[in-house]
Amino acid sequence: MPTETRPQSWAVVGGGFLGITLALRLRQAGHRVTLIEAAPEFGGLAAPWQIGDITWDKHYHVTLMSDLRTRALLGECGLEQDMQWVETRTGFFTGGKLYSMSNTLEFLKFPPLGLIDKLRLGATIFFASKIKSPRKLEKINVCDWLRRLSGKNTFEKIWRPLLRAKLGPNYDRVSAAFIWAIIARMYAARNSGLKKEMFGYLPGGYARFLDGLVVLLEREGVRLQAGTPVHSITADPATGKQLINGSMAFDQVAVTLPARPALDVCGEQLGAAELAQHRAIEYQGIICASAILKKPVAGYYVTNITDPAPFTAVIEMTALVDPEHLKGNHLIYLPKYVPRDDEENFAKSDAEIEAEFTAALLNMYPHLGADDITAFKISRARDVLALATENYSQKLPQITTQAGNLHLVNSSHIVNGTLNINETIQLAEQAAQTLATIPPPAQRRPSETSTALAGAL
Repeated sequence: MPTETRPQSWAVVGGGFLGITLALRLRQAGHRVTLIEAAPEFGGLAAPWQIGDITWDKHYHVTLMSDLRTRALLGECGLEQDMQWVETRTGFFTGGKLYSMSNTLEFLKFPPLGLIDKLRLGATIFFASKIKSPRKLEKINVCDWLRRLSGKNTFEKIWRPLLRAKLGPNYDRVSAAFIWAIIARMYAARNSGLKKEMFGYLPGGYARFLDGLVVLLEREGVRLQAGTPVHSITADPATGKQLINGSMAFDQVAVTLPARPALDVCGEQLGAAELAQHRAIEYQGIICASAILKKPVAGYYVTNITDPAPFTAVIEMTALVDPEHLKGNHLIYLPKYVPRDDEENFAKSDAEIEAEFTAALLNMYPHLGADDITAFKISRARDVLALATENYSQKLPQITTQAGNLHLVNSSHIVNGTLNINETIQLAEQAAQTLATIPPPAQRRPSETSTALAGAL
């Protein structure tokens, strides 16, 4: 990745996959890079944690055959050849019953929908998969679009519950580009050459991937500072450099935190219009339970739920991951997506959530008993997924701020995509390609400040 300017000192704030990849690519472009992370370890939402005596990912992640950016980065770490690829199955829990929806025949037998409804649902998915650019879909409300294509009955029985599961009370505020992005990713997986969904995992989970990335960063010469909370980012009027916590000076700073935490540390450097754009970004949060079980649940990697339930899906990770990697145990995730300001749900104690989730889980799967659950742990995150409202791409702030050498890039800049590791890596690489060529403050003409990254993404 060539750079047109002399090497500069860069700080990348935030050590999730976005920050890690951005730091790596800026260093490979020839810059001096420091990666700063508040937590004691790198990884962000992809970091591992301990569930009982098992170490695995805090949140569920999967790699598809079509996730070429992820696979390439795994290759740079020397890990891509260790990936395990598995054909998975999908379940549907509706009307108090569990159905398999893993192939065409099962779809045609699916009782909750009549034949016409099934044909319209299939046609909707096929039609969406053929749309190359979703920009026109950004102008259309997702509910209006799905009702028109699939019909009212299919929307009420399938689409509305699925949208509510992912977006809660905000389900009717996103554009049709939201559902298009989900369909497009799954179709890309099917079109990867095998004509079926092959999901992949790395033995050892993302902990192993992150360990490999840390080794790669160190080998490339990136300076790593974990356990370093950033409280302020201010401009030094004497040098034009950016000061982190008042003492660490850099030519350029890229902040990869979500909008609100980012503004807390550097908002004073932004203009009124920029502040308004960042504050207008709405995030979905997540409350995600991880549970270790003695026995499997149903063998579906994901079970979509259309009945009322305290969680929005069941992710049976050991339908994908060999239980041998988990000491013979079975791992499930029970996610609940909520608005970031849903104080009622975020205020619930671990004990309250565990009781509520466990009761629903045992009701769904009568073969499970309470003594089959050997560990239960809960994660909470407020800023996970930016809400893709109508005309979303037109509302996004530019990455480079009016300060010129202060850049804010986060998951909200994933336009017409779904939040996953592959999209995150792609965003970081696209941003790095442009940021790597931005001249230092002393070289920049005033007119360049406001246009440095206009249209870059």
